[in-house]
Amino acid sequence: MELGPTRMSAHSSMIIAPGRDAWTDPFLVMGEELVNQPGFDWHPHRGLETVTLILDGALEHGDSMGNAGVLGPGDVQWMTAGRGIIHREVAARSEHAHILQMWVNLPADRKMVPTRYQDLRAGMHAVHTEPGVLVQLISGETRAVRGPAVNQWPILGMLITLDPKIEYRQLLDGDQRAFAYVLSGRLTVGGRGVRAGQIAWSDPAAGPGEPTTLALATGDGDEQTTVLLFAGRPIGETVYASGPFVMNSRDEIEQAYRDFHAGQFGSIPRGTRLPAGA
Repeated sequence: MELGPTRMSAHSSMIIAPGRDAWTDPFLVMGEELVNQPGFDWHPHRGLETVTLILDGALEHGDSMGNAGVLGPGDVQWMTAGRGIIHREVAARSEHAHILQMWVNLPADRKMVPTRYQDLRAGMHAVHTEPGVLVQLISGETRAVRGPAVNQWPILGMLITLDPKIEYRQLLDGDQRAFAYVLSGRLTVGGRGVRAGQIAWSDPAAGPGEPTTLALATGDGDEQTTVLLFAGRPIGETVYASGPFVMNSRDEIEQAYRDFHAGQFGSIPRGTRLPAGA
């Protein structure tokens, strides 16, 4: 769903739209942005994790705990908002940052965990290769390799690059819901044709401990295909979301706003930008 330019982003589109939690659980929303300046200025979060993949450009970030840095192409930031944080995201060096950002839900007993950042640099991703296939594993485990992300809820996440005329079969737990978002090229996912900018879903097909296989196949031509594949077991709890907060009830949302306004999420640092040239 194209949203067009906004004050925060020169181009914005919604890949996973909010409000269909029963269909996308544990994944809440995913957007593709061409972040500019001022970008996404200081804003709070509670009760979820954000996963941000930098496709191109440089994204500067900072938070109410004093963290600050710049992420580049191929980097992934996995932020556990937990009990509450204030942060910002803006294109560094007055450029644009092309990003994907996904919100992952947390179960009720994990929503108030301590906040944590994981900056997973491009070179940190675990790698699996086979003829015509490159798997860069961000989270979870597959084929005896494990991604660097530490999760509050088990998530399998990877970038897969496929040569033409290749079939790759990804093993999933039978109780996982998976999606494949094609970044470039085109392929067949479970028998369905999908091209760049489109997403395909696979719902849980069996119980825990009963593996299933998702088949990805490319056609003729000379163009490689890159696809983002994520999978996770649905949490199955009521989702009550309001703005940047994702909780289980209206009372919890109201408490989140009270805590935020009472300063319990921390304060905005005086130095809101990294030094020039950083």
